[in-house]
This record gives sequence, structure tokens and C-alpha cells, in this order.
Amino acid sequence: MSPAVEAQAQEKGVMLEPFVHQVGGHSCVLRFGEQTICKPLIPREHQFYKSLPAAMRKFTPQYRGVVSVSFEEDEEGNLCLIAYPLHSDPAADLENKDPLVDCEPKSKLLKWGKMVTSSLLVDTENYSKDGRSRHSRKDKDKSVHKLQEDVELEWLQHAEVLYYRLECSHSNAVPQLKHNPWSLKCHQQHLQRMKENAKHRNQYKFILLENLTWRHTVPCVLDLKMGTRQHGDDATEEKKAVQIRKCQQSTSASIGVRLCGMQVYQSDTGQLMFMNKYHGRKLTLPDFKEALFQFFHSGQRLRRELLSPVLRRLRDMQAALEACESYRFYSSSLLIIYDGEEEVEVEPEMEDEEEEGVGEVAGALGFPHNTRSPVVDVRMIDFAHTTCRYYREDSVVHEGQDSGYIFGLQNLITIISELENHSTD
Repeated sequence: MSPAVEAQAQEKGVMLEPFVHQVGGHSCVLRFGEQTICKPLIPREHQFYKSLPAAMRKFTPQYRGVVSVSFEEDEEGNLCLIAYPLHSDPAADLENKDPLVDCEPKSKLLKWGKMVTSSLLVDTENYSKDGRSRHSRKDKDKSVHKLQEDVELEWLQHAEVLYYRLECSHSNAVPQLKHNPWSLKCHQQHLQRMKENAKHRNQYKFILLENLTWRHTVPCVLDLKMGTRQHGDDATEEKKAVQIRKCQQSTSASIGVRLCGMQVYQSDTGQLMFMNKYHGRKLTLPDFKEALFQFFHSGQRLRRELLSPVLRRLRDMQAALEACESYRFYSSSLLIIYDGEEEVEVEPEMEDEEEEGVGEVAGALGFPHNTRSPVVDVRMIDFAHTTCRYYREDSVVHEGQDSGYIFGLQNLITIISELENHSTD
């Protein structure tokens, strides 16, 4: 970004876009720039990122500071969220880059309201539930608001597994995902809440974090809720009872991990498959193992080359957590991310060039793709209920390791190891 464009961005702010690769959670995650996302600031989570032990940093998204976000409507009534620099934030680490470096100026971005409305009208018919085609809207003059209610209701009640076709309009175009059902649900709910509060409050703090999907052409994302306990120490009795029941009725209680969301690209059909948290709660242990198999399967073959890197990362993470005294990561999630666009085999004569960093070939979808070993990312996210002895205001101080989270990691390692062993038979 040039100095002139950067100055313009700082002056006018950054229009936040929906982050289309959110597959779980209930907080609204937004796209700030190509490499940066943001989410509403929760003091406890903010404190965690600021005081993160050095050994844990490679297992979490990079913290990039705080912005002030305001809810605005333009002359046409489009809903906009605009992020402005928060110059008074003393918590931003010196090592973090300027949060506006990789953003785009407000003037160049689409209005959110238009984008969400148009994509909803056009693309809901591209979704199919459990592989079956969706019928078209019967009532074409139905209002957008009513349509949104209908789609929301269907997602919540029925469509726990959805398929969405990605299409390229040109031979060298990258397939684009306009939205996924879960991220759109979170966006709609958050916008509505902010709109209702706009008369009383119009300044919100959002935390900036690394976008873990930005390098990938077609990100495949698995969101796993970790641990045998999900409620924080400050939970009300009602909230505690609800969370305990969810754990008891899912794989959280038995293996310390449950599926909270998933999107995976199936190259045989050109579709992304989405699985939401409501489906994840219903999975038995065999179902959970099958879902992991589906996540690492391209629709044509099991991506065996991904399993060893994931296992190495999980084992490193386990060792780091075992050294974390008094931390409890209640309701935290684990993300596993890889690129659904498969890499092309390197020809022997290209190996020397590849070592020098110039070995790129055209991928199956017609765009340049690096031929290095597969990049798999495994990170911990969501720390709104994390606690440790350094949080002075906490009434409960835990001793030792987070055994529930580590128990989940151990079982996840075992299941993926079984998958790897079976795949080599």
C-alpha cells in the first residue's frame, strides 16, 4: 500500500467486510484486510493475547492491536461497519505492524448491506442440503427481510450439512466463496444488535488478529471445541448447567473434543461442504471419526500428506500446554486449516528451481501454485473464558495443567494417527 493510499485509509477508516471462512463460534468475525481479521473485543481475551507466554505464540493467531468500530448507514440505507485507528491503545506491542498496512481504503470497498442482501438473494439457491438440490423461491416478491428469516430458520432447524458449488468464470480465475451459512448467520445477528443499540452507543472496540486463511486459495477449516468443560469460572448457574449438558450429550465428555464447524472442498464435485455446530453436537465417537476422515478427504482421495504435519503440530502443542501452569482454556477452540486446491507434483528437473523459490506451476483451477510441501496450520483460538493465576481479578486460581484440554488433544492425536495408519495399509 502506497503512503498516499495508507493516509487515505487512516483518514476515512476501513470498511469491514464479512469474513467468509468463519465456520464456528457465535462472535461476529470480520475481514479487516487480506491478512487481518477482527472481532469484538472481550477484555479477558484481550488480556490473554497481551500476556501470552512466548512458548504459546506460535500456537495462536498473531495479535495486531485494537481498532474503534462505528456502525454507519449511508444515503442509500446500506449498513456499514467502519474501523478507525485507536491511537490511544497502549497495549499494542511494538512488534506488531501498523494495523492499517494491509487494509483497503473505504472508498474501494463494497457496501456491506448490498453485498449481504444480493448474495442472499442469488446464492441461497446454490445451496443444497445433504447433497440434494434446493428448490427455488416460490414467492418472488417476498421481502428481503422475510427471506432472511426463512433462510435463517431453515439453517437452524434443518440444514446442518450444506453444500455450495464454487465456480470460476474464467480459466485463470480463483473460485470465490461469497459467504458460508454460519458466517452469514453471525453477521446478521451482530448487525441487528448493533443497529438496535446505535441510538445509545456507536463506538465499539474490536481486536485485530492474524487471518489464518489468507494464504490459501480454497481454505478447508475445521473448528474443534476442546476440553471436557466449557463454562468459565464466572458462569451463572444457568449457563453452567447448559454447558455441562452440552458436554454430556456430545463427544466433549467422552474424548474432550467435539466438532464445532467445518468447511471442506470436494474437488470431485467442485463443492464446499459445510457442517455446523448443531450437527457436531449430535456426533457419536464413530461419527466424529468419520467427520475427521471427511475433512481430510478431497472427494477423490484421502489427503494423506496432511496427516503427519498435523500430528507433529498437535504433539508440539501438547508439550507446550503441559508446561503451562495454572492455565484453563475453557470454551477455547482448535482450528485446523489447509488448502483444498491440491498441489501439483514437482517434476525432478524442477527441484533445483524450487529450492531457489521460483518453482511455481499452474494448479488444477488454472492459477499459479507453489509446489512446496503442504501447508497445514493448527492454532488455538477463542479465549473469552481463559483463566490463569496472572489474572488478578479471578476468584478461582487453578493449579497444574489444563487436563481436560490435554485429554482432548491426546484423543485427537490418537484418532488422526489411526487415520494415518489405516491410510497406509
